[in-house]
Amino acid sequence: MTAVLFDFSGTLFRIESTESWLRATLDASGRGLPEPQLLEAARALEASGALPGSAVEPVGLPAELAGLWAVRDESAQLHRAAYTGAARQVPLPWPELYDDLYERHMTPAAWSPYPDAAEVLSALRGRGIGVGVVSNIGWDLRPVFRHHGLDAYVDAYVLSYEHGVQKPDPRLFSVACAALGADPREVVMVGDSKEADGGAAALGCRVHFVDHLPVAERPDALLPVLDLVD
Repeated sequence: MTAVLFDFSGTLFRIESTESWLRATLDASGRGLPEPQLLEAARALEASGALPGSAVEPVGLPAELAGLWAVRDESAQLHRAAYTGAARQVPLPWPELYDDLYERHMTPAAWSPYPDAAEVLSALRGRGIGVGVVSNIGWDLRPVFRHHGLDAYVDAYVLSYEHGVQKPDPRLFSVACAALGADPREVVMVGDSKEADGGAAALGCRVHFVDHLPVAERPDALLPVLDLVD
């Protein structure tokens, strides 16, 4: 194998909990909610799928949002509209809070790398294996990698909103392979979604899946990737 492609959310990084997301956003704006109301709002936001990167499929999206949701990762505008639209299904006291929540999820502080991410990426770099990040996303995640010290290990970022194509469309994986100068048949795609990340198999890539779990519950799931490239 000459290169490894990684998904972002649920693979290399994990977004904070919905409760943490709401608390941090409220704190940053100088607002507060009574604890029972905050916890209820957090539960409702989680069920609505409003937190990007959480892998929670929204329940009961209205018809006008359902079509948008299906293509949300094809542009920054669609991504923001889909997720703020999902959040607005939950009544909150301040209308501006929906946009504040969306802005919060794009900050490096909202993301934590999995414990073995640095070790695996560093080892791949040491072996001369190309590394790409292929993500369905609507914003620039590069600052997250830089903030957590992982950017130095990534050779190429291929983000759906920058190309107008989202996984599982093979075209996105093709762009990544080309950026790394790698034959897809000599590439491993690592991700948490069989539906989205499994699209790489259409090019001949080998696909390896990890579970989308909280950081504390998944300390070493990326380590087997090192065996796949030997």
